[in-house]
Amino acid sequence: MSAEAPPRDLKHKLLALPNTLGEYLHSIPNDHPLQIALRTYALSISLSLGPALVPFLTSERARRSGLTRLGKILGRELGVTGFAFAMTAGVGGGAVLRDVFDLLAEQGSPGTDEGDSICGPARAKAVGWLASLKESHRTFLANVLSAAMAMTLFHCRRPPPASAKASIAIPFTPPLSPSSSSKPTPFAGRPSITLDLTLLLLVRAMDALAQVTIQKGCEVIEKNDSVHGKEAAMRRRRLLSMRLDALVFWASSARIMWCFFYQPERLPRSYNKWIMTVANIDPRILAAMRALRSGTWSYRRHHSVQPDLLSSLSQDLGYPAAWGDITRLPARGGPDATAVWKELGVKGRDGIGGTPCELVHANASGGSCSKNTALRGTQAFASAMAIYLPVHFLPILLTRPRTLLRPSKLMQTLLAVLRSASFLSTFVSCIWAAVCLTRTVLLARLFPRISHDVWDGPFGCTFAGSLVCGGSIWIEQGRRRGEMALYVLPRAIRACLPERWVRSGAQGVQWGERLAFVLSLSTILTAAIHRPDSLRGLSRWTLAFIMKGPNAGFWRRKRRGESVPPTPVETTPAVDTQPRPYTL
Repeated sequence: MSAEAPPRDLKHKLLALPNTLGEYLHSIPNDHPLQIALRTYALSISLSLGPALVPFLTSERARRSGLTRLGKILGRELGVTGFAFAMTAGVGGGAVLRDVFDLLAEQGSPGTDEGDSICGPARAKAVGWLASLKESHRTFLANVLSAAMAMTLFHCRRPPPASAKASIAIPFTPPLSPSSSSKPTPFAGRPSITLDLTLLLLVRAMDALAQVTIQKGCEVIEKNDSVHGKEAAMRRRRLLSMRLDALVFWASSARIMWCFFYQPERLPRSYNKWIMTVANIDPRILAAMRALRSGTWSYRRHHSVQPDLLSSLSQDLGYPAAWGDITRLPARGGPDATAVWKELGVKGRDGIGGTPCELVHANASGGSCSKNTALRGTQAFASAMAIYLPVHFLPILLTRPRTLLRPSKLMQTLLAVLRSASFLSTFVSCIWAAVCLTRTVLLARLFPRISHDVWDGPFGCTFAGSLVCGGSIWIEQGRRRGEMALYVLPRAIRACLPERWVRSGAQGVQWGERLAFVLSLSTILTAAIHRPDSLRGLSRWTLAFIMKGPNAGFWRRKRRGESVPPTPVETTPAVDTQPRPYTL
């Protein structure tokens, strides 16, 4: 009997171990570094492991490799250099160092017996300097060190083969860097594996700093105006924030759409495919536009290296092949162009040159520009409804379905869906309207002597369409404008970076990108502790859960529907916690 007792005791202890760990975790506060690290790892691994397993589940080649391939995926994502562990080191490590620095600042100050015993005379100066720092500065320093450790772990990752994707996968986010399966580039090097993540963090950090600047400016207004100070400051803050969001979205969308037309290699392949689906443009039209930019297509010289490019499109649409013949299309407007159109049988284009609208529209609208714009907007609206309906309703159905029984909540959600769909529809319609106004309806008629090498070129109709489409952001809700601007800005920045510079592998490029990563992550984590009101959207939603736990601020209200005492997170403007479909 005595020989059997130890195994029973061991078995009992092993069975009780989960309960013991659970009781211990419940006994420590939600902002304890251990709790922060566990939440960071759980969230990171759930976001990174799922997308990593998608190719294994969907690719026949991956399934044939079986357990070997699965083992490689798990080993990569669960390893020390994986996304989850590196992010846990960056976030959880900062929490640990912050507590250590605070402890040294409180108990290890120079001049005290306790401080001398901890630091010793040689370290008293360093500890004194640490104690002289503000609490926010100590937090930032701790996050800098932990972020540097996370960056080191990322770059200790084994380089992927030349055929593999050479970047850290950002969970549930299309890559910023061009896909490795796109056409080969003339550059030998590859972008940094953390470039996509760095740009995302950089944009969020810049937004946090911008929000702090706006808040401080509004506080000055509030102090100067003792009567209407607070109300005026809040109104001005909202106005500045909305205008800044709209400006960022407009500039970013203009750059992205211009790259879609003329430099698609600067955008991810999946991104190009999505825009192509929504815009519904015939690839031959895009090929002709890019050839016009490169000089291999010219109205003035009546030359093209692909003379049947638009002729084949014309035949496919049921029109004569001569309508797409570059040797017969008029380069400029005027009586000569009218004579050519009469000979070819093209109606409604008297006095202007270029390609007939029937080919550019490539749909049932024929040559009617207004009908084409309306048709494109209607198609985009239908596609947007299919996207936004599940995005708006599924989170409610999964978390609080009873709220949909209230007519007010149901109508509010439906209006949000219609508003988002109208935004995307207007975005697409604005591009087509600007194209037609430039090359057919207005500018080309006002200035008929200007060649259509200009009107159909990179700084003509497509440039006008890229400039005006971003104005549709004003249709969206104010809270969503900011999040959408923060979504498209990293892609616009990536599209502006010279590919030769990014792929050069120079020391300046590497250290510049690493410095941006460290400072950006440190800024965001510090703002989550000391200025949570400067964070917006997904960054605030995620960091509130990581830093404070599921009972922090709006998390607790959303889960229980109960009122909670005010906290620093709750005193800030409301946050839209619904997932957003990103549109560009």
